[in-house]
Amino acid sequence: MNSAPTVTSSNMPSRIVSVDVVLVDSPPITPAYVWRKGLPGSDGDTVGAWLVITVESGIRGYAFTPRGVVFKDIVERRLRAELIGHDAFSRELLWQRVWEMDRVEQIPLHLFGLVDVALWDIGAKLAGLPLHKFLGGYRDAIPAYASTVTFRDIPEYMDVADQCRELGYPAIKLHAWGDARQDAQLIAALRERMGDEMDLMYDGSAGFDLADAIYVGRALTDSGYLWYEEPMREYSIAAHKALADRVDVPLLVAETSAGAHMNVADFIASGCASAVRTSAGLKGGVTGAMRIAHLADSFLLRAEVHTGGLVSAHLCMAIPNTTYYESLVTSSVVTREDVVGADGLVRASSAVGIGWEEQWARTETPAGLPA
Repeated sequence: MNSAPTVTSSNMPSRIVSVDVVLVDSPPITPAYVWRKGLPGSDGDTVGAWLVITVESGIRGYAFTPRGVVFKDIVERRLRAELIGHDAFSRELLWQRVWEMDRVEQIPLHLFGLVDVALWDIGAKLAGLPLHKFLGGYRDAIPAYASTVTFRDIPEYMDVADQCRELGYPAIKLHAWGDARQDAQLIAALRERMGDEMDLMYDGSAGFDLADAIYVGRALTDSGYLWYEEPMREYSIAAHKALADRVDVPLLVAETSAGAHMNVADFIASGCASAVRTSAGLKGGVTGAMRIAHLADSFLLRAEVHTGGLVSAHLCMAIPNTTYYESLVTSSVVTREDVVGADGLVRASSAVGIGWEEQWARTETPAGLPA
């Protein structure tokens, strides 16, 4: 393992002076939902965590995870000592150090990028800019698609889709049952209901083997869907290449695979990718997400930002080769996400940094960590 450079400056406004993890109760989403038959969806009561990194100037960077207990252990055993004393602007160095520790720790995908997110929050605040501007802003607004959870039957899906259209969403993505024949019927029914003017997408939630993935892919092709996302577990790139050779619907790949940009590069090299997923949550923070976006752009591929939230909205504004913001619909009584306007657009935030402060203000902080 390469050793990190020694920090020598003791008077540096961006020098990291403390790394704290604040555990918080994370209440469940109600009503509870599922992704597909047999696959859990929403959590029950969990213990979440705020990561709070403070630099010498007093500026703080924040990141949040609903998986707090595991993350606190990793910070206390490995990450805190690695971060203290370093310049928070040294994001590439610190990303590489976390990458090196992942070799030993096998850090869960959803935790790997948290340090990087907090460091980008600090950097944008020190620059006095919203994160998307600090990244080099590309747009001021982007359309949102309604991303369903799994509902009971086709009539319920049709009702949800009607509500989404009435609320201004210009596109809908299905998370269905993971039954190839039933899902194919739903795919056709939704296209007939929505007509040709609306973009439709489908997410398999890794529910199929190759044969069923081909069956669903042909149904998606027949109905003109914009993309086919995560049809199978992403361990086998060869299986995805075989699928791409047998269906015409564009494949959106590399959502949950480990290895950040390196693994995404192998998906692209195989020829199976029409587009790739990028995210801060599963691809190594903002640094990992932007590496993937630039990698995809060099092959004229889209890098679609996975999941919603504050960080994803900033990424959507900064990445040219992404097309939609993902807005989750968790109930059969649909309410439009707060960040989505009546015109179906998400607009760029003007808050400096990422904009966590409103959420952090509702957190009961422990003694010794000022609110």
